[in-house]
This record gives sequence, structure tokens and C-alpha cells, in this order.
Amino acid sequence: MSRYFTPDHEWIDVEAGIGTVGITDYAQGQLGDITFVELPAVGHTVSKGGAISVVDSVKAASDVYCPVSGTVEAVNPALEAEPELVNTDAEGGGWLFRVALSDAGELAGLMDRPAYDAFVGSL
Repeated sequence: MSRYFTPDHEWIDVEAGIGTVGITDYAQGQLGDITFVELPAVGHTVSKGGAISVVDSVKAASDVYCPVSGTVEAVNPALEAEPELVNTDAEGGGWLFRVALSDAGELAGLMDRPAYDAFVGSL
């Protein structure tokens, strides 16, 4: 499995053409306490960089952008009852949705962990 990051602080783990997407620990820290997560509809088609979800916190509502083009295969049902999972496990159990990639070549434009960490360090 490979993990990639966007400059908008989303992460994607890719395995067998399916990407699991969430926001980074850095992003959830900037947002503060998450109060609600608006998840996309299963079957929804999205383009790379398109707004697909909204994370609401005590500070603000923030759009989540899809790191790749594809079709939503699943959403994280646990977030409906426990949106705070995004705070406690942003890069694990607080994942938002899974997407079937339509063009795996789009991953080439994303950052790996060392590049993302350097990016965050420059902010």
C-alpha cells in the first residue's frame, strides 16, 4: 500500500486501484474539534481536485478535495455517530471515503510522506 498527500492536506492510501481518503493530522489540528462530517454519496463521480466532502469544526467548515479522479465506492459509517474520530485518528480510523481510481497516473503529482512533512514544516 502506498500513501500520498496533497497540498490541501488530504491523504490517500492506494491498494488494488482503490484509494482510501482522509484529512491529515495537521489539517485536523488546524480545524480544532470536528463536529460533523458531510460525506459524499456512494457512486458519485469526482474529478481530481474537486470538492467532495465538508468537515465542520468549532472553528470553521472546510472543503475536502479528492486527490484523484474516480467513483466513490464507500464512506466511513463510523463518522456519522463519531465525527471526532477525525480528531483522534485522522490518518487511520478517521478516514472519510474510498474511491475507485479512474487514472492511477494522477498519483504522480502527489507528495510522499517526507515531501509532505517538509511542506508542512515550511508553513
